[in-house]
Formats: sequence, structure tokens, C-alpha cells
Amino acid sequence: MSTRSRYDAVVVGAGHNGLVTAAYLARAGWSVLVLERLEQLGGAAVSQQVFPGVDVRLSAYSYLVSLLPDRIVADLGLDLTLADRAVASYTAVPEGPGLLVERDEGPATAASFRALTGSDAELAGWRRFYGRVATLAEDLAPTLTEPLLSPAELTGRLRDPQLWHDLNERPLADVVADELTHDVVRGVALTDGLIGTFADVHAADGLAGRCFLYHLVGNGTGRWRVPVGGMGAVTGAMAAAARGAGAELVTRAAVTALEPRADGVTVHWTDDDGTAHAVDAGQVVCGAAPAVLERLTGATPGPTADGAQLKINMVLTRLPRLRSGIDPAVAFAGTFHVDEAAAQLDAAHAQAAAGRLPDVIPFEVYCHSLSDPSILGPAERSAGYQTLTLFGLHTPAGLFRADPVGTRREAVRRVLAQLDARLEEPLLDCLARDASGAPCLQAASPLDVEASLAMPGGHIFHGDLSWPVAATPEQVGTWGVATAHPRIVSASSGGTVRGGAVSGLGGYAAARALLDGR
Repeated sequence: MSTRSRYDAVVVGAGHNGLVTAAYLARAGWSVLVLERLEQLGGAAVSQQVFPGVDVRLSAYSYLVSLLPDRIVADLGLDLTLADRAVASYTAVPEGPGLLVERDEGPATAASFRALTGSDAELAGWRRFYGRVATLAEDLAPTLTEPLLSPAELTGRLRDPQLWHDLNERPLADVVADELTHDVVRGVALTDGLIGTFADVHAADGLAGRCFLYHLVGNGTGRWRVPVGGMGAVTGAMAAAARGAGAELVTRAAVTALEPRADGVTVHWTDDDGTAHAVDAGQVVCGAAPAVLERLTGATPGPTADGAQLKINMVLTRLPRLRSGIDPAVAFAGTFHVDEAAAQLDAAHAQAAAGRLPDVIPFEVYCHSLSDPSILGPAERSAGYQTLTLFGLHTPAGLFRADPVGTRREAVRRVLAQLDARLEEPLLDCLARDASGAPCLQAASPLDVEASLAMPGGHIFHGDLSWPVAATPEQVGTWGVATAHPRIVSASSGGTVRGGAVSGLGGYAAARALLDGR
């Protein structure tokens, strides 16, 4: 329960961005109240015991960290450990050993490329392409925690402005094809332009290019790291920083309306008993999606982009054996690609765009517990349990609306059959059982994400991503968080210029805008 009738700032939503804003403002001496609708802090970045009787805390929604700047971790003194994965990816193919890409390239990577493609040419193209991407990441990452640059200013900071131009202006498929020719290898690269985004990689609309960029520039390395303790450890550290600085964090507090005035905002909310409350704020920071903010201020929400992912959480008694013969502890240590060759991505997009669930759903799988067994309870760890997270592409929310349960069930059936085709044993034989004897498998469509987290259309980025640069001359030098109301700033992924993934960038920008007065 809030203890004051007026605060310098009220933060709507205790996801990672809202918590980052609250911590920065409280550390600067502001009185801060954070109101969270759910009973748990953290938004989509939480750890949960999903299966009754199974002591495993899964990262229920988001599951890896890349874009969270080291600067935010240092500024807020976050007690957080992010572990590197030894394997970047493994791609299972119908015949042959598949494609193994180590995090730090060694002989196994070179041998794998040679076995798949028959020569060293594709690996040379891979090295050239990702060498250029690495240079862009090193140059671009520092700008994400600075006021917005103009396009010309940003270009002047880049050693390879041509790659930036190509990602902006050309279809991602063409940019990738400049260096990569093998269908499987091109698909591995293209998936970074599709995670969480329903995009046509052959379109010049920049949608896939923006998604690709955000997946490759984090902290100047683009590495996706494992949060030790699960995603809840990330937002738990952020909440501790905010609370330790004096911010008040209230859960089960549903904001129902915002009334902006010239001198502040009245925030209306209800607690878990349904009791109505009102508190005044000098400033409001909205960590919720832009469509939610529009509803809270009495505006009619405009159209929003749908999410396009199928998420499946699993707990296994053991990792399944693979037909390729590769050690499962290697194959699942990084990102395990299934049916994500370039042609398969194209076919799935075409079917989904036509309103059909793809016959073959591209997806990838990841095992958190190989890198971080701390999420397993003592008995589960002793017994050798492991976790798997499956993330399906090209499954937009619209496909599920006519029959949410039936379509989700069919999507799960298809991806499990596709995964079984790569295994020496049925996945069902490896799944742990919960207290009632049911397999430990939990699936969520975009509609399920929307219902749980109030993300319109289940879009994990709250909407289409933006290029991390000023879109107008008026935005240059600002933090890109302005809304239609001078006393309300956005901190959400879709409401700020630089959002997407568990980054804290939106929350950082909102705090800096208020503290800097711009």
C-alpha cells in the first residue's frame, strides 16, 4: 500500500524497464511509487515453478539476456551473474551431422561447416559477414545509452556505414545472401531477424533488419547470456536496487486510469480487494505497452502489430539422444535450430501470411540448466533433470483467434513431431511428470501471452521495433520517451525508440529524460 498522497513519480508496471526507472529516480532522491497489476514483480522477466511437485524454477517468458547494458548493471549495483554459453548454436538437419557453431570459433566449427557444405567457402563468408556485424555492434552499442543521434551523426560514428545502410534499406535476405549461399546457413542467420517478429525477410520494409540488429548488438558483442538463477534473478536484482534506494513497490495494484494535468497526473488504481485508490504524481512513467497507456488516458488505441511466437517450457528427466550422434549436452547448450533453413522460413511465412498454421513450423530450443543448474531443486539436480525451452517462429496471433486451444494444441503437436524426427527416442519418454502424473510441458501462444501480461497481440516487444536513431529533427538530443502528455513518459519496449528484449534501455531512457529535463 502506498504511504503518501503525492509522489515525484509513479511508475505503471514493474517489468524490467519500470524497475530500472524506479531505481534511477529513487537513487536521485525522487519519491517513487511503482504499481504492478500482477502478484509478482518482473513482468515477462520472471522465474516460476511451473509444474506442481517439480522443484524447477523456469524462466516462464523471456529467457536470455543480451541487450542489458553493463552500464545499467554497474550504475545500479545489480547483484547479477550472466553466464556465457560454450556453444552458439547447433542446427539439426535431416541427414548428416548438422551444423555446430561454437561461441569462440575453433576446429569443430570449421569441420562442421566443411561437412555440411563440402568446402571452406561458406565459413569464409560467415566470418566476413559476422566480422562486419561485430564492428557495427561495437560502434552502435555505446549510442544506446546516449541521447538520440541524428541519422547523419550516427553514420559518422560507424566504421562500416554500408552495413547500417543495407540493414535499413535492403531486404535482410539479400544482405545475408551477399555472403552466405547455403540454405541452412542462411537460415541460421535470418532467424535473428524473426525472433518475436512476424516479418518477410524479402521485404525492404526494415522490419526484419531492425529485429536482426537488436539481436546482434548487445553490449557491443551481441552475445546472449544465461542469467544465473533464471530471469527472475535479473528483475529481482532490479527490484532490490529500486527498493534499496527508497522506491515503494506495490503488487496486485491495477492502474485503471490516468488523469494528466498541467502540474501532474492523478493515478487511479485498485488493490486486490477491489478497493479504489488515487494518488497524485508529478510525473508518470508507463512501463506498459503504448495501447495500454492509450486506454488509461481515455484515448482509443490504434492498431497494433501481433506477436508471432509459440513458447513451450519443458522439464526433462534427461536430454534425449540425437540421430546425428552429437552429444546432447553440446547440441542443446546453445541455440538448437530445427527446420529453420532459409527456404523453410519462406514457406512458413507464406502459409502464415495466408492465414494457415505452417505445415512445418520453424523453431529453436535451448537448455538453461546446462549452463545454470541452480534453477533445479536438489532432488532434481541429483537425478539429472534438465530444462528445455522451445520458441516457434511464424505463428502470429491471428492464427489462434478462431480456435485458441485447438490451434495451440495442433501447433504443439507439429513442433514435437518435428523435434522427434531429430531424436533417437520420443521426447515424451524424456519428459518429467508433475505431481498429478502429467508431462511437464507448458505451451503459450501469443494470445496466452496477451492474457497473462497485457501485451497487445502477445507481441513480446510491445509492437514493431524502431531504428535506434532519431526519426525526426525534433527527436535529436532527446531520449525518445515522449508521449502525447507532457507529464507522462514511456519506458516500455514499444513506447520508446530503443526497446526490445530484456534490456532496461526504455527504463534507463525514461529516467534520464526526467532527470535531465529532456
